Amino acid sequence: MPPKGFRGPRPEINKETFPRLIKMLFKNYKWQFIAVAFCVLVSALAGSSTGIFLEKIITAITVGDAESLKNVVIFMASLFVLAIAGGTAKGLIMANVTQGFLKDIRVEMFDKMQNLPIKYFDTNTHGDIMSMYTNDVDALRQLVSESLISVLQTFITLLVVVGVMLYYSIWLTLIVGAFIALMMFSVKKIGGNSAKYFVKQQASLGKLEGFVEEGINGQKVIKVFTHEEETKADFDVLNEQYRSDATKANTFANILGPIMNNMGHFLYVFLAVVGTLIAVSTMPESLKSLSISGKVIDIAIIVAFLPMSKTFSQNISHVSQQINSVFLALAGAERIFALIDETPEVDDGYVTLVNAKRDETGNLVESQTRTGLWAWKHPHGDGTTTYTELKGDVVLENVNFGYNDDTLVLKNISIYAKPGQKVAFVGATGAGKTTITNLLNRFYNIQEGKIRYDGININKIKLDDLRRSLGMVLQDTTLFTGTVMDNIRYGRLDATDEECINASKLAGADDFIARLPDGYQTELTADGTNLSQGQRQLLSIARATVADAPVMILDEATSSIDTRTESLVQKGTDTLMEGRTVFVIAHRLSTVRNSNVIMVLDHGVIIERGSHNELLDKKGSYYELYNGSFDFDD
Repeated sequence: MPPKGFRGPRPEINKETFPRLIKMLFKNYKWQFIAVAFCVLVSALAGSSTGIFLEKIITAITVGDAESLKNVVIFMASLFVLAIAGGTAKGLIMANVTQGFLKDIRVEMFDKMQNLPIKYFDTNTHGDIMSMYTNDVDALRQLVSESLISVLQTFITLLVVVGVMLYYSIWLTLIVGAFIALMMFSVKKIGGNSAKYFVKQQASLGKLEGFVEEGINGQKVIKVFTHEEETKADFDVLNEQYRSDATKANTFANILGPIMNNMGHFLYVFLAVVGTLIAVSTMPESLKSLSISGKVIDIAIIVAFLPMSKTFSQNISHVSQQINSVFLALAGAERIFALIDETPEVDDGYVTLVNAKRDETGNLVESQTRTGLWAWKHPHGDGTTTYTELKGDVVLENVNFGYNDDTLVLKNISIYAKPGQKVAFVGATGAGKTTITNLLNRFYNIQEGKIRYDGININKIKLDDLRRSLGMVLQDTTLFTGTVMDNIRYGRLDATDEECINASKLAGADDFIARLPDGYQTELTADGTNLSQGQRQLLSIARATVADAPVMILDEATSSIDTRTESLVQKGTDTLMEGRTVFVIAHRLSTVRNSNVIMVLDHGVIIERGSHNELLDKKGSYYELYNGSFDFDD
């Protein structure tokens, strides 16, 4: 329980968020905004000139000047036509600016997401991330297309109106100024509370959508364990939190509009009363005429002033009604910028993977065409470059690793995998088997020790090249929208149809693909849910096969395949593994019996290593596991 009086961090919008948003807008759309500002200026002049026209019309009627009256009406009509044209142009320009800006935001978010470490996706729900692309980006649409223009139009209108007011009467302008101060104070006090809860609202919405996304993906599990009522109860808690935050945010925002409107009505009446009192008072004309124009306050000026005050208060009221959209957008922008500002995956490698060939002397040199021979291109500080053949020699020396510095998941791990060897990891869930393969891909960096690949520290190898040299088949298969052929070719985008088909045959997938409605051109949607789990796994194996990587990682690759299919896959993978270094993680010990070495892990420590027969002869942990009597959780 937090200490007494502890409130926790107060959610508030960063002061840098709005300037940053404006800077992004003007970066690509500066000239469009200048054009919009001109259109807004024309509209503001037209709207603010009503009072001037009224004063001119009343004066012309009073003195009986028909010619002046005609000229005023013609000029007034022309200005309003120009305002209509400006408003139309403003709408067309802002439609393009808004959608273009949102496209730019989504591109920047998605590009950044591709450069984030796996840890980010392990610690943030997918639904919350998706909420940034949908709800938060849509909140920005409201800000850019409506709220920003309303604020700009109000600002320009108020400047024009204040200028006209000062032209007619400084006394009446001071009254309006006092009301402005009162209105701005109300906006600050009420709007500040609204902003706080809009930040909480967006965070609550992200959590809610993350829970819904998790529930959709886990519907089968929920139903199997009859957790419908518990899931609904958890949903109700998150839904209620979102309702509470959203209600508070919108309550403060919604009461602001009526307050501003009624203050505007009061100002209108107050100006009429004060203006009339000044006009009929015995005040010296020098005071009555205190203005830029020097005109004495009379009925014509009062009538001209009243619609200007109405315009003034209506604009402030309109902006106050946009307060919820503004704060909602800024809260969304906070989350978007948090994603964009995330620390990207560090890649300080300089050793690259290149196509290679041997020259007349037998030395490796770089080739501009695909040769089937790969080499590590290693530039040195003295300006020389060496080439090391990619063989798949992987060494882990005294590796310690933890997802945080307080708890180690792997402790003093040493593994020596020679080219062509098959190394298997067995052990209970959480023993650290998959973690080792994550370290080989540098999804995470180790705290201590060394990992060398063909004698090169993997920290020196560029991440793309390192991962390109590793073929991987995971327990949880992921297929993408597209044809079966597209999903197989995902392993190597320049692979031909023939290479993809050969890979499928090798993996044992060709037989079921041939029975699909359109064979290799069958469309897969929704992560391939129209296929069985075993068929999806076979496609992922074919995808890894076509990649033709010298090192293969099979993480529970046959866990979703029946025994008959597994025997077919085993034949294919045995052929695939020839000449390759292979790391296998499996619960089925039948898939690791032919491994060159088997590592038995328990709580992040290798407790046994050796071949299948050697470990059985030891009659230790592996022997007990093989006979089904060993409990790794003891």
